Amino acid sequence: MLSSLPDYLDNIILLCDSYKVSHYQQYPPGTEKVYAYFECRGGKFEEVVFFGLQYILKRSLVGQVVTTEKISEAKEILKSHFGRDLFNEDGWNYIVKNHNGYLPVRIKAVPEGSVIPIRNVLFTVENTDPNCFWLTTYIETLLVQVWYPMTVATNSRHMKRIIADYLMTTCGHLNDLPFKLHDFGFRGVSSIEVSHTYRPHASVLSRVGETHERSG
Repeated sequence: MLSSLPDYLDNIILLCDSYKVSHYQQYPPGTEKVYAYFECRGGKFEEVVFFGLQYILKRSLVGQVVTTEKISEAKEILKSHFGRDLFNEDGWNYIVKNHNGYLPVRIKAVPEGSVIPIRNVLFTVENTDPNCFWLTTYIETLLVQVWYPMTVATNSRHMKRIIADYLMTTCGHLNDLPFKLHDFGFRGVSSIEVSHTYRPHASVLSRVGETHERSG
């Protein structure tokens, strides 16, 4: 079972909250366009560092990510999961037939590394094929994982600002600032399995978020 896990991680159809599988049946008749957005609603800081979306897109959403083999795999797994057939097989086959397995969605985002006030749109998602209106929010589960590198980068930014204040107070310069906040991201996740959820593993992704703000 463990040896098959990488295959599951490479099947975009299975990388979602399971309740999304039946959402295509719940849209009003005639729906053709679904437009969604992601924002940081609030928190301990008034600004956030937007970071990590490019990794998610290139890891899971770019290229021919849907195949007939993956559709068959998902159909079998989801029927076992739900105990009945709720899978949108026709919808996924349509993507293979009409888009060669590429996802017909458009994603727009602020530049990676931008510092943005909370309660602002950070990225948007919309379907580009009216027959795939259901796809916009199907991929939400993957996209919102951007919270993790964003949180690491945002926390690191604020920690670095605190360190900078005390460096100026005690040393009068910021020459050593990039080396004053060190990375222990691997030990910061809950398990080795979690750290290998993505390739590169989660601790590396967190460290990318950290090194966006420092060198140590």
